[in-house]
Amino acid sequence: MAKKILFINQEITPYVPETELSVMGKKLPQAMLDKGHEIRTFMPKWGNINERRGQLHEVIRLSGMNLIINDTDHPLIIKVASIQSTRIQVYFIDNDDYFTKRQMSFDENGDDYADNGERAIFFARGVLETVKKLRWTPDIIHCQGWMSGVVPFYIKTAYKEEPSFANVKVVTSLFTKDLKKDFGNNFKTCLEFRDIKADMLSDYNDVFDFEELGKLAIDYSDGIIESTGEVSQDLIDYANSKNILLLKCPGEDFADSYNQFYDTICGE
Repeated sequence: MAKKILFINQEITPYVPETELSVMGKKLPQAMLDKGHEIRTFMPKWGNINERRGQLHEVIRLSGMNLIINDTDHPLIIKVASIQSTRIQVYFIDNDDYFTKRQMSFDENGDDYADNGERAIFFARGVLETVKKLRWTPDIIHCQGWMSGVVPFYIKTAYKEEPSFANVKVVTSLFTKDLKKDFGNNFKTCLEFRDIKADMLSDYNDVFDFEELGKLAIDYSDGIIESTGEVSQDLIDYANSKNILLLKCPGEDFADSYNQFYDTICGE
């Protein structure tokens, strides 16, 4: 059965250099389009993206909202572009402080940005607020990359009664670790939104890192995909301990496996 699938990607080629994550960010939505599904695709507007070459332009009707992260207002800017030679339209979440004036996960010296946790929170809420404005109701939300790691948590808590997300199923793909440092000691507080309080996260370490964020995503997802053979075994074991539906690494010919996994998640 045809589904509406929202892909929330950390990276998509050709807007950023080719990595395992960015290649899948392009291939997976295209494969699901080819199978007749309706899709929407989001990623951050990283500072290394060439807007002219990528033909990005701002969507005024979707921009203009302020999101409060760590007691500070951050304007949300939405841009859009189409990947040439495909039917994929990509929405970009932008903000001067978090994205436009930055590289991706790391700065020019190869160090993690100290506020990567805040950036992930802004990205997650920016995507969800934009989907609401689009008045589009996905059947499945598929998260790829640590930048989308807080999306499952928000979907199942702060946004659970929103008409756009009330009945959605959440899938998280696990990839190779690509962060060196943790998010600092205020990540739980930064996550607070609506009725979410930091003490709801008492089961997690006070300081979040890549692995702890992965556990948070797993706990609030309906299905987990091992996207590569180099995924942390600790996270795989954690997913298995929670009895969450897990798709082992399907390799190059992933389209049918993912499609069947979506059907299973949706009870078909």
